[in-house]
Amino acid sequence: MTMLRYLLDKFWDEDIWLPPNTTWDDLAPGPDKPVVLNDHTHLLYPIPLAIVLIIIRHMLEKYWFAPFGKSLGIKNTRPKKAPSNPKLEAAYQASSKIRHKQFYLSEEQVIGLAKQLDMTERQVERWWRMRRSQDKPSTLVKFCENSWRCIFYLYNFSYGLFVLWDKEWMWDIDQCYVGYPYHGITNDIWWYYMISTAFYWSLTISQFWDVRRKDFWQMFVHHITTIALLSFSWVCNLHRIGTLVLLVHDCADILLDAAKATKYANYQKLCDTLFAVFTLLWIVTRLGIFPFYIIWSTSIRAPMLQPMFPAYYIFNTLLCLMLGLHLVWTWLILQVAYKAITAGKLDGDIRSSSSELSDSSHQSNHSTPSRAHAHAHTNSNAHAHSNSNAHAHVNNHKDK
Repeated sequence: MTMLRYLLDKFWDEDIWLPPNTTWDDLAPGPDKPVVLNDHTHLLYPIPLAIVLIIIRHMLEKYWFAPFGKSLGIKNTRPKKAPSNPKLEAAYQASSKIRHKQFYLSEEQVIGLAKQLDMTERQVERWWRMRRSQDKPSTLVKFCENSWRCIFYLYNFSYGLFVLWDKEWMWDIDQCYVGYPYHGITNDIWWYYMISTAFYWSLTISQFWDVRRKDFWQMFVHHITTIALLSFSWVCNLHRIGTLVLLVHDCADILLDAAKATKYANYQKLCDTLFAVFTLLWIVTRLGIFPFYIIWSTSIRAPMLQPMFPAYYIFNTLLCLMLGLHLVWTWLILQVAYKAITAGKLDGDIRSSSSELSDSSHQSNHSTPSRAHAHAHTNSNAHAHSNSNAHAHVNNHKDK
């Protein structure tokens, strides 16, 4: 217990987390303080709030999104189950550990399994395709998932814009540092921070049973980075710059999930339009406002207005990490946009499970899953394969 206390004291060293000549007692809330300061114990609230959001999501998907999706003609059908085969099932599960849940089978493995089980290579491939399809969620499930995120981002962006509209730092970013660290917290900002943090906790938790994406680990890093930024900025009373980061990140995600939902509902023209507007808004906010306004402010303006401290570099590093993820996703988005223009439409579902692509490619090429996957990425001569390639890159994109 003494060792744990020692480690905690070292971790929360005031010389690391606070500006010079500032102590934790200075930032502790109390009746003698001229403003209401952040309480670090309130960071426990987003965890039960995340459970509440998951329950709300479940209720909305069951009683609102699913019926609405069915009224649009979206099917809830599931693929036929693969015949029971313990040895093939064991190979299938083992492939997930090697290939990170992508369940690909090399040509050599197909030949080896066919000899071992006295089956033809075509039979092994057919079973593998059926087994992978068995794990894929229905279109209705994916529609409900994207509808929930679209509704939440719309709410959170609207609420954030509403509560920040009359805040001085919304229009003059230097106010994020003037008078720091004695910035008071109001009820509306408190709720904005708590609900936003709870949402990212809910995404981190539900990610393990939601539709499996090809960018699973990028998204996991993104969620953990966002939670860390929100939590540490709350503890260090840097909530002003934190609210601006939230606002910038929420707006584009509304259109992304709306485009996905319309794709599943077969509103192709609306999907293409939403995706085009999303691409433009993403570039403006994630590669424009975020680096050249917010990160520029934290890197250039903040040192001019306040003495720096080690935690400042931690925050800036996390912000730059998020920018790095944005650059990766922007490259994928631009590839999707290019493929969509050359193919005539945005084909495939945005950021869907990567296994979907391989199966469709496999069926058209009559090759092993691994060869079909490679073919979908390299063959750009035929129009159908151009569409599949666009699908492949859209699959990699993220929601924040």
